[in-house]
Amino acid sequence: MDDTALLDTYSTAVTSAVRKIRPAVVHIAVEREGAPAGSGSGFVITPDGFVLTNSHVVGKATSLKVSLPDGRESSARRVGDDPDSDLAVIQIDAPVDEWCVLGDSRDVEVGQVAIAIGSPYGFQHTVTSGIVSALGRSMRSQAGRLIDDVIQTDAALNPGNSGGPLVNSRGEVIGVNTAVILPAQGICFAIGANTARLIAGWLITEGRVPRARIGVAGENVPISRRYVRYFGLERERGVRAVQVEKGSPAAEAGVQAGDLIIGLGEQSIAGVDDLHRLLVGHEAVRDTTLRVIRRTERVDLPIRPEARG
Repeated sequence: MDDTALLDTYSTAVTSAVRKIRPAVVHIAVEREGAPAGSGSGFVITPDGFVLTNSHVVGKATSLKVSLPDGRESSARRVGDDPDSDLAVIQIDAPVDEWCVLGDSRDVEVGQVAIAIGSPYGFQHTVTSGIVSALGRSMRSQAGRLIDDVIQTDAALNPGNSGGPLVNSRGEVIGVNTAVILPAQGICFAIGANTARLIAGWLITEGRVPRARIGVAGENVPISRRYVRYFGLERERGVRAVQVEKGSPAAEAGVQAGDLIIGLGEQSIAGVDDLHRLLVGHEAVRDTTLRVIRRTERVDLPIRPEARG
């Protein structure tokens, strides 16, 4: 069988996507306290020059300089930074003519073409391609929070690719390249476009992502099957309250050390990460119910999470 036509079709798909997306991909040089502190990638997402990148690329930067594909250089300012999701938005001062379209990461399928564009080791506008290796991965940000909706790909990423786009064959952004596992080969990760869109919206409008807190230090623990059956629980794990902060919403609600947290509102909780996920957004600051198991009883505690400072 002659593979020439197949290879040409693949090449056409990749080159077409690159041609569409490349004019909006930028190289970001970072300075911290007046000294060079590395570089990364980013991509323009609006006609007024907002650029999406990684928090670990531009966080704590004192100066940002962006190199555009047409050779221009521009200063930039950090608009918002969210270490919990490892995403950040900067805005460049120079006018832009091209920007990217964020696709729907729910439509991504394992095995489809994935194309990464960025500036690994400072080599600007480098293109690599591969496939989507897996979906629904989770990974820890440098802040320790769990990032969901993570895409695994074998498109080669290297230092400097961070913050660049992962795109499909139509030139739509499906993820933000963010991490590689070293020394593994071909295991790279991108934050899904839907998560990126949500976080970018908050960062552009508010400069931060609104999150709430209840004031509990907890640990993930298994729940015995006897308790699962007796209380009709959906999950076999929960969060044990190890410490309750004095004067916090949890303390005012009557949460006690040793309580096993199993739900917030209508949602079940199987771990600390579930609780964090339910405390994102302005809507998290509202009257709701914290469901706990205390010794041999299930207790529903009225609670109102407070905005995290």
